[in-house]
Formats: sequence, C-alpha cells, structure tokens
Amino acid sequence: MSKVTVIGVGNVGATAADVIARNEVADEVVLLDIKEGIPEGKALDMKQASCMLSMDTKIVGTTNDYAKTADSDVVVITSGIPRKPGMTREELIGVNAGIVKSVVTSVLKYSPNAILVVISNPMDTMTYLTVKSTGLPKNRVIGMGGALDSSRFKTYLSMALGDVNLNDIEATVIGGHGDTTMIPLTRFATYKGIPVSQLLSREALDKVVADTMVGGATLTKMLGTSAWYAPGAAAAYVVETILHDQKRVIPCCVYLEGEYGQKDICIGVPVRIGRKGWEEVIDFKLNDEEKALFEKSAAAVRKTNEVLATL
Repeated sequence: MSKVTVIGVGNVGATAADVIARNEVADEVVLLDIKEGIPEGKALDMKQASCMLSMDTKIVGTTNDYAKTADSDVVVITSGIPRKPGMTREELIGVNAGIVKSVVTSVLKYSPNAILVVISNPMDTMTYLTVKSTGLPKNRVIGMGGALDSSRFKTYLSMALGDVNLNDIEATVIGGHGDTTMIPLTRFATYKGIPVSQLLSREALDKVVADTMVGGATLTKMLGTSAWYAPGAAAAYVVETILHDQKRVIPCCVYLEGEYGQKDICIGVPVRIGRKGWEEVIDFKLNDEEKALFEKSAAAVRKTNEVLATL
C-alpha cells in the first residue's frame, strides 16, 4: 500500500492530488490544508468524479490534522502564498519560509521516513531550508522546479518547430527556478534525436530560451495568479517516478556536495530518481559558457538563501 500526502490544496496542490489519484499512482492520497472545509470539499469532489473515471484511489481530505497523513511514502509541499502579477518568487521568502518549516516539522512527526517534494516558492531556497532544518538524508528532499521548467522548454520548442509532438522532444533546464536563473540547455535539446540547433536558427532558439525563462511570469500575468496545471502535473510526475521506482532522469533541485562545482546549495540539476528519492546526479559535461551561466545562477540562489539568516 502506498500513500501520498499533498500539503496545501490550492490550485497547484489540488491538481497534483487529482493527477496522482486519477492515474492511480498511489493507493491513498491525503489532501491537507489550513483552510477549514477546503481539503474535505476537494476530496469529496474528487471522490464523486472517481466513479466516472473508473479509479480506485482512496482520497482523504483534512483541515490541519496531520495524524491523517501518518505513514506517507511521499509528501508534496505546496504551502505558502502564490505569486501575484509582477511579483518575483524571491519576494515570497519571508512568509513562506516560516510556513514551510512548520509544515515539514508536522509532516515528519507522523511520517519520519517520507520523501519530501518541495514546490513552495522560492523553491530552491525552500528546498535548502528543508534540508538544513530537518537534517534528513539529502536524497529524501527534492525540489520540483526543473521538471516544470523543462516541460515549458519542450512546449516552446514544439511551437517553434511548427507544433510538433511534444513527446518527441528531449529538453532539459538546469539552474535556479527563477525568471533570471534557469538555464535551458539548447545544446542538449533534440527532436526525434536531431539536435534542435540543426532545425532552428540562433534567433529562434534565443526566443525559445527567453520565453522559457519567463514562462511562469507569462502565465501569472495572463491568469492573475500562478499557473497550476503544469506545476501540478510535474509534481505528480516526480511522485510517480519515486513510488514506481522508475529511475527516470528528471532535472530537480537537490543538495549538492561538489557536483557541477557547487557545494552547500540546492539547485536544479539532472538526477536519477527512484524509490529512495534521488539516487544520482547526472553530469551533462557543460561547456565553458554553460558553466559560467550555472555559476551565475548558483550565486543568485545563494543570495536568496542568505535572507534565511535574517528571518
């Protein structure tokens, strides 16, 4: 029997829970939030949908009762305030750091062996806070950002290539999960095995990179709040990879101890993921230009991390 808890069931959390339940990724999904009635209501709504979707996942909703999350295999943390138009992820740190630290403490009280998937923004810093404040083995804390950013990179590449099938594209984003810190790796991107650099002009690729980097902000401006379908699906994708021990290589935010030339930082790199969390950092052998971009990204993430010491 496998169990997943989603903490914070706003748009992103509820979508993640729905995809996990709908695809029967886990036997039980628990939705927890501090807003009275919201998690229970969303759980009931999902249950009522389940008979039409032929799904058998047990769905539970609870207002702040962490006892119901006991023995979770994976816990997805989306808690915190979402971005508003014009707001950077970094501006959320003061409020969200306190929320995330409290949530993680409560989670581990009832599920001490859980793998934690962090979505709360600023995600790199919240993932780092989780690693440092809990003392958990580094492989059990995973920031989701790179999975989402890579899906946006693939989408913009597909559009640039004439709306080709997204599933025929391989593309990876590393670095910080921020509008100026993420690094779409165009050199490694392919369509049906063909490097996209052979199919698109430099100008077209530069536009894809620029669009990818502001992908979240673009949607926030359109929607008036953070996006949720792709972020929720990205969380479910990571959870499925963990629970089903699929050994997928997914770019995620993890704690580095020398990999990619960085130490004591959580930042996005390609990692192999399985039942015990992330298992190995995959070295993409960056060239000098890519290394410089990664170092610049890491410096920006460290600057955000420094704010934690002032809280």
